[in-house]
Amino acid sequence: MRSKIPGLLIAGLCMTLTAAFLAADLARCQQIPVAVHVQLVNKGQSKSAAGGGDADVVVWLKALDAPARDAEPAAKHQKLIQSHKTFEPHLLVVQVGSVVDFPNRDPFFHNVFSLFEGKRFDLGLYEAGATNSVRFDRVGVSFLFCNIHPEMSAVVVSVDTPYFGVSDASGKVNIAKVPDGRYEVHYWSERGLPESLKQSTRTVTITNSDRNLALVQIVENPNFTTAHKNKYGQDYTPPPSTSYPRP
Repeated sequence: MRSKIPGLLIAGLCMTLTAAFLAADLARCQQIPVAVHVQLVNKGQSKSAAGGGDADVVVWLKALDAPARDAEPAAKHQKLIQSHKTFEPHLLVVQVGSVVDFPNRDPFFHNVFSLFEGKRFDLGLYEAGATNSVRFDRVGVSFLFCNIHPEMSAVVVSVDTPYFGVSDASGKVNIAKVPDGRYEVHYWSERGLPESLKQSTRTVTITNSDRNLALVQIVENPNFTTAHKNKYGQDYTPPPSTSYPRP
């Protein structure tokens, strides 16, 4: 009677090689980013067609099947710099639990506060060269302002997934290393109409042969403005004017 051991060894080797090939194929697939295309529209006309651009639309994917596998953790420590009376960058997307540093690189005092939605905080006044930090420990959109300078504003979007990206001026977003599976895709834009953003949420299936999402159009909010009150809900006090006597 022939020994069955060589046959079993061969079968085991074949199974091992098959698993290795499948794993390699999955790894190659995940190197292909999920491609997303968005447009901000106004009365049915794309702003990009008119030269306005479709930048700064946040897109994120939430897994609906098993928990996300082999996902690289997003950066847990990021910076939002105060310089030349602006926040740089204006828009920052972080994974929940991330810490954001707010260094003051201007030669005068600044303040950072957020009292609406998302993470609520007030860092108070702090001097040039100082840095304060905030942990964004909940999902949401945080609108940030400075209680001294009304022209300063920024947005931090915190999401509970490692799969996210921000559109460029042409409305393109590439989200890397997304495993195959079903996902709920979300969109957010500071300029977007809230109803339009809510309606754009949908379920998609990512496969190794289909990693391109259909174009999504987001209607702009006609009432969008960057004007805001100070942290006390009052208008900002205009700086004192300096007048000089005529010669």
